[in-house]
Amino acid sequence: MDVVVIGAVAAGMSAASKAKRTEPEARVRVFGREDNVSYAACGLPYYIGDVVQDQAQLIARTQEEFARQGIEVNVGHEVKKILPKERQLLVLDASGEEQTVNYDKLVICTGARPVLPPIGNSDLANIFTVSSIPDSEAVRAAIEAGAKRAVIVGGGYIGLEMVEALRLKGLEVSVIERSEQIAGTIDPEMAKIVRDYLLAEGVDVQTGVAVEEFIGEETVRGVRTNQGTVPCDLAIIAVGVAPNSELARDAGIELGVRGAIRVNRRMETNLPDIYAAGDCAVAWHELYQDNTYIPLGTTANKQGRIAGENVVGGQAEFAGIVGTGIVKVMELGIGRTGLSNREAETLGKELLSVRVEVNNRAGYYPQAGKGTVKLLFDHEGKVWGAQMVGSDNFAKRIDVLAAAIQSGCSLQQLAGLDLSYSPPFSPVWDPVLVAANVALGKLR
Repeated sequence: MDVVVIGAVAAGMSAASKAKRTEPEARVRVFGREDNVSYAACGLPYYIGDVVQDQAQLIARTQEEFARQGIEVNVGHEVKKILPKERQLLVLDASGEEQTVNYDKLVICTGARPVLPPIGNSDLANIFTVSSIPDSEAVRAAIEAGAKRAVIVGGGYIGLEMVEALRLKGLEVSVIERSEQIAGTIDPEMAKIVRDYLLAEGVDVQTGVAVEEFIGEETVRGVRTNQGTVPCDLAIIAVGVAPNSELARDAGIELGVRGAIRVNRRMETNLPDIYAAGDCAVAWHELYQDNTYIPLGTTANKQGRIAGENVVGGQAEFAGIVGTGIVKVMELGIGRTGLSNREAETLGKELLSVRVEVNNRAGYYPQAGKGTVKLLFDHEGKVWGAQMVGSDNFAKRIDVLAAAIQSGCSLQQLAGLDLSYSPPFSPVWDPVLVAANVALGKLR
């Protein structure tokens, strides 16, 4: 069996590795457009901020390590066309020559690309996106060349991570967000905690503001918005990503929500023997009971593993997502899972909510901090959503609530969970338990 994978990062290499482990006799080849393989894209802001100082630490496994596993990885190879009837790919190799590659089974893991909004003068120097190792090197070079003030266009996950990275490098930072709040996946009152924290830390945060053009001759010197001008000598565009699905679309593969490749829970596309996984594909949402597009590294790796098993004859199914995410900006963590108020309204669900502020450790323990938990639940006591904002590792508790929501846990069951306790880690009443009991009180 000849298995070919398009894409050599998270989903692609997970698929290739699982296929080879499941069927050692299969020939497994990977074609990646970039020169780097199996790197941690989520670690790029920490490399820019010198939290991770060696680029090599971002490489999970090298091309040579995959070769020893029996996986042929071809970097610098761009797949230009899929010919499903012929079971062939047209590939532009690293030397610029076009090759024809035959396959028996195909896995498409082409990832996503940064969205570039229509902002004037976006071709000025020192304007970057952050999605690849070369991107991170370019940002580092601009900082080393003397950049002092940055504008980040977009206040989502990547934008917030870049706030931390650039502040660690000593830059002044402005965040400009078109919508009325930063951290758009959480509810407004929780996002206000994040905004207030950033303002207190000296970060300029502008919401409800649209960037109209970049200013400068050759290098960016500022941005003009619908409300004024903000000076800068470095700009990051972080307004989200779009799936790289054109290659699949042109081959007759059906697309779904937001133009991502439509797959079933076995990661099969509508064409026989062609699978897709990762940031180019949709994901099944357990609470929506429908496909959605939430591109995250966790989902990419899991979907890649499912596709890799099934491409060599397996019957694995993707368990689905509930929209769990977490991000850190300086000393503040932000976690969310399940439905937000806005999502619930879109789905026509009438939910109740509670919000509680609690300690993240025993109050007498040194460096005890505060955090806020929001729970969303229905009138029958079923938990549908949760959000956490707090210092230190407070927000990582969102995983408890993700497990509770994905398993259909009720408030009563949540309040009775046997969670661990020790003063360095939590109060005797864990924040999850406090929030659950307050929610139960609202139901009574």
